Amino acid sequence: MNRWIARRSRRLEGRRAGLGFTLIEILVVIAIIALLAGLVGPAVMDRLGGAKSKTAGIQIADLDKSLELFKLDVGRYPTNAEGLQSLVARPGSAGGWNGPYLKGGLPTDPWGNPYRYANPGPNGGIEILSLGADNAPGGEGENADVRNAH
Repeated sequence: MNRWIARRSRRLEGRRAGLGFTLIEILVVIAIIALLAGLVGPAVMDRLGGAKSKTAGIQIADLDKSLELFKLDVGRYPTNAEGLQSLVARPGSAGGWNGPYLKGGLPTDPWGNPYRYANPGPNGGIEILSLGADNAPGGEGENADVRNAH
């Protein structure tokens, strides 16, 4: 009986030894994962950044359409003093205001900054502007300004 127990115990120990991973195997897997993250990570971040600029463009187009509705009801665009806030709250001097013109309130740009509004803008029409990720004029890539077509 003791021999049988000893043989059974040796078989179980042999099985247990084969179940684990060695330190080398774990390090190789970690190195492969780090290599993949280094190659794929920058491409994913570039896509994410481009998506934020596109989102800003879409939000600006929506604000532009809301301003057109404001103009149809009131007969003019909001003044600089009234700003984009006039799309969600009635300004005192806006007879015929039939808003709010935006559902869910006034959005911020994808980087958390308020959109800028100018009437008249640099080209004479209205301007809606996001200064991009750096929140400073000019820039390239994610830092580039996004504005409406007016």
